[in-house]
Amino acid sequence: MERIKTGVAYHGNRIIKHVAEDMAELARNNMDVVVHMFSHNDWDRHVGVMKEICNISEYYGLEVWIDNWGIGGPPGDKSHFLQYHPEAHQVYSNGTVDPVSSCYNSPAFVDFTKSWIETVKGFGTKKIFWDEPHFKIHSDRFTCCCPTCKKLFEEKYGKPMPTERTDEVAEFQIWSLLNYFNTVCDYAASMEIENSVCVMLHTLDYARQLMSLPNLHDFGIDPYWQPRSHPERDPYTFVYGESRKIITETEQLGKKNHIWIQGYNIPAGKEDDIILATDAAYDAGARTLINWAYRGSESNTYKSDKCDRVWAAMCQAFERVRNRHFDAIREARLRELGRL
Repeated sequence: MERIKTGVAYHGNRIIKHVAEDMAELARNNMDVVVHMFSHNDWDRHVGVMKEICNISEYYGLEVWIDNWGIGGPPGDKSHFLQYHPEAHQVYSNGTVDPVSSCYNSPAFVDFTKSWIETVKGFGTKKIFWDEPHFKIHSDRFTCCCPTCKKLFEEKYGKPMPTERTDEVAEFQIWSLLNYFNTVCDYAASMEIENSVCVMLHTLDYARQLMSLPNLHDFGIDPYWQPRSHPERDPYTFVYGESRKIITETEQLGKKNHIWIQGYNIPAGKEDDIILATDAAYDAGARTLINWAYRGSESNTYKSDKCDRVWAAMCQAFERVRNRHFDAIREARLRELGRL
């Protein structure tokens, strides 16, 4: 039977003493995975510290995933890359420059990403987590229409890139995403690093095609039920339905999968939704479940109302599905032995 893994995203702290205490807490709660952010700021200021953080995490038996947190734009911290390469900005179809997002077709950004991977390799990490890749698409404009993309589009289709998001534009966006991630995932794999990605639900129409990449090993989604903005959503039904669809797709392709459980921006009194959502992901077939983020995201502006209660619910939820998993293994073995 497949091994169950539970874990959490951890960021906002670079003080080794506190990291060690927190990783020990994860171990006490039988968690298996920790996702550490490695932003451009960390690259400039905390490389040695990040290596030590990874070593401490592994000391406590945790599998480390390194998140490309904001190195090319949201989500995550802002990158300094675009200050050095202003030509690499994503540009909207109306000519407006996106101030924080890098173009996937920029050669400089590809080289920058490869250098980031090389630095991550120095930590001894075995897995990179590519966090929510996407294009900026609004009702009246889209990305990317920078000079590089316009040139590539014209070479590919034999005509200028339109200012409307046509089928050909949508196809080109998918090609751009796949081309970038095929390049960087191949590069990471050449260093014996596994590649994992999580995509947002509203980007699945194009981002799901990342599953097809040979060196993209693990595909996940974050079916956050958002109780503040969508109070009508039942967390169990929503998480089960979205998780089941993506688990079926990844299994058909022979890829690993994982599901994120919302642990941020949880209103007071809604903490038990986390238990229902975790049950739902497990019932849908997920065996790697990860929480965003540690202690109800108390180090962020989008923290939960009652972070202690959120974290208690998250630990309880993970313990619950772990117990269910091992009870199922036990029952299967007893049947094999003719004891049930």
